[in-house]
Amino acid sequence: MARKKTEKEDIEELSGEELAKAAEAESLETEKHEKSSKSKEDKLKELKEKAAKLMEEKVEKLDTESLKEEIKAKKKADMLIDLEDYVKTGIYLGTRIVTPEMKPYVYRRRADGLAIFNTDLIDEKLKGGIEYLSKFNPEDVILVCKRQSGWRAAMKFSEVTGIRVFTKKYPAGIMTNTNLKDFFETELTIISDHWLDKNALKDTLDVKKKVLMICGTNNFSQGADYVIIGNNKSGKSLGLIFYLLARGYLKSRGQDISALPDMDWWIGDED
Repeated sequence: MARKKTEKEDIEELSGEELAKAAEAESLETEKHEKSSKSKEDKLKELKEKAAKLMEEKVEKLDTESLKEEIKAKKKADMLIDLEDYVKTGIYLGTRIVTPEMKPYVYRRRADGLAIFNTDLIDEKLKGGIEYLSKFNPEDVILVCKRQSGWRAAMKFSEVTGIRVFTKKYPAGIMTNTNLKDFFETELTIISDHWLDKNALKDTLDVKKKVLMICGTNNFSQGADYVIIGNNKSGKSLGLIFYLLARGYLKSRGQDISALPDMDWWIGDED
């Protein structure tokens, strides 16, 4: 035999409209049992006060809605690029695996199980990434991108910024072994995906230098001094990230960006 629901449980299951009606009925029922000794003048005064209060609430609601729309429009205007451009590159797409570090950035899951990044947070993290990268001179930074779909954009990033890039292969030890002929020192390493670029990440951490890491939903961010979130599996998405980083980096250093290829080049498939 099913347990009879308590009154509290019944109330908790009411919808907003049903709850409002129940509350009103409860108030009216209570009102019936009260003795009223109010004069006509008192009742008239009370009605006027109620009317004024309702008007204030209506105006406040309108002001709140207007403010929300204003904030939404300002937020959109402040984004690095249009929201539609973020969407068309698939930068918001994650994987089925979501690490604890990436969970706060996930907006929802699609019907197929793929996690979806919050695009507002993608934009915020990219702005922060540009600001962080801009603290370093190009000769003190390397970009590592072993993922083939990102090679084209990574090479262009290196060309326009002067930042050294490693794509097909990163020779492990070249930052830690002074006996190697190609040994070099750096202050910051940009890691495109810590799963593929683990050798470069290890070397950077071994010499206690800074790490700017691009993380998808299935990445761990241990060792990163700053994290950019986004789809780091797709060439279009990586292209967009490298484009925005390059554009922001050049602007912050007062350099001319007129020769910088437009966004369509970075997210395209052909030279």
